[in-house]
Amino acid sequence: MNFNNQPSYPQTRLRRNRSQSWIRKLVAENNLTIHDLIWPVFIHDGSTKHVPIESMPGIYRLSLDALVEEATKAANLGILALALFPVIETDKKDHHGKEALNPNNLCNRAIKILKKTIPEMGVICDVALDPYTSHGHDGLLENNIILNDETLEILGKQALYQAEAGADIVAPSDMMDGRVGYIRKILDEAGYENCLIMSYGAKYASNFYGPFRDALGSKSALGKADKRTYQMDPANSHEALREINLDINEGADMVLIKPGMPYLDIVSRVKSTFHIPTFVYQVSGEYAMIKAAHEKGWLDEKSTMLESMMAFKRAGADGIFTYAALSIAQWLKEKI
Repeated sequence: MNFNNQPSYPQTRLRRNRSQSWIRKLVAENNLTIHDLIWPVFIHDGSTKHVPIESMPGIYRLSLDALVEEATKAANLGILALALFPVIETDKKDHHGKEALNPNNLCNRAIKILKKTIPEMGVICDVALDPYTSHGHDGLLENNIILNDETLEILGKQALYQAEAGADIVAPSDMMDGRVGYIRKILDEAGYENCLIMSYGAKYASNFYGPFRDALGSKSALGKADKRTYQMDPANSHEALREINLDINEGADMVLIKPGMPYLDIVSRVKSTFHIPTFVYQVSGEYAMIKAAHEKGWLDEKSTMLESMMAFKRAGADGIFTYAALSIAQWLKEKI
């Protein structure tokens, strides 16, 4: 932008466009709507409908019947899609994550129930092994090394079972090299060429995932193997563009940046470089910090959450994964 010819004060007074509510709304450069929200949901295979997650105030592991009830509420609020994250029982986890390849596992049963009862709700499924492995890593593990190529075969089958169950979008979050192309090939050969792939194109090795790992029960399992060997270094931004360029060339329909607020520069660079549908994930640590600060009386939850959503939109995000989706949708309805 060229500002050389812009008149200066007192001819130009930028505060005139901020003087009243109606003019601020008219000149707003970005807008947040309920349709921007994606709700991440934890599910469990027990009879207790709502199991609270201590490190994520207001968030619960939902039984399958509670999932239908809560997803119906979300749909009635105008939320278009949710993302499923299964909490797998310890006795079903093993070193190789075999439960991920059970066509009737918790996640696949949840997909079927949702598509039967709320067919208009978009269902997004994570493709990774961390909920299913006893070691808590996203891929196969051997001698404390995550195996890339061997993991692809498992991920491809996992994604196929999810598509067969009715998933609208499969979202590989594992950060293995080549996984998008491998999954696209598997889906296309099986006749699921219309199943979308949302690639976790830039998933950083972040400290902001702690409460999420509490929710899945994978935090304490992590051993000597290091997630930094496959998730991205927080120091790097050019590398994110290389990752996403590869994923697009392999067939990704859309990309996701994770975490959100500390990586707004990545969201902006990805959107402006590739002009592909770009999503962002307000992760568990970001959510928990705002909730904790509100409980301490240091921040107002509603205004801070809404400000963070607008920051994502301003950076270029087309949609936002947030655990606060239901609350935000209700706040937006109240504003209308």
